[in-house]
Amino acid sequence: MSCGAPEQSAELPAGVDIEKEVVVSGRVTAAGAPVAGAFVRLLDAGGEFTAEVVSSPEGAFLFYAAPGDWTVRALHRSGNGEAKVSADGPGLHPVAITVG
Repeated sequence: MSCGAPEQSAELPAGVDIEKEVVVSGRVTAAGAPVAGAFVRLLDAGGEFTAEVVSSPEGAFLFYAAPGDWTVRALHRSGNGEAKVSADGPGLHPVAITVG
């Protein structure tokens, strides 16, 4: 299955200023191992779909967001998982998602 969601890398792109931008970043894992190819969705406080990316071979994902409360949901053939994050301002806001 293919979609238009961009592939991710494990590192922040050059030029990202986490003192000015809200960055929601993390990893998708299953039984402690990275999960590549998961569809990772960013949902706003009302549960509305905002963005989607595909996790990297290391399970990494990254979103640029506005300040606020977010749900990050990972969908994969091995299972689904989600986590909540409150990004109250600029910075790197880490999220760990376990699927299974």
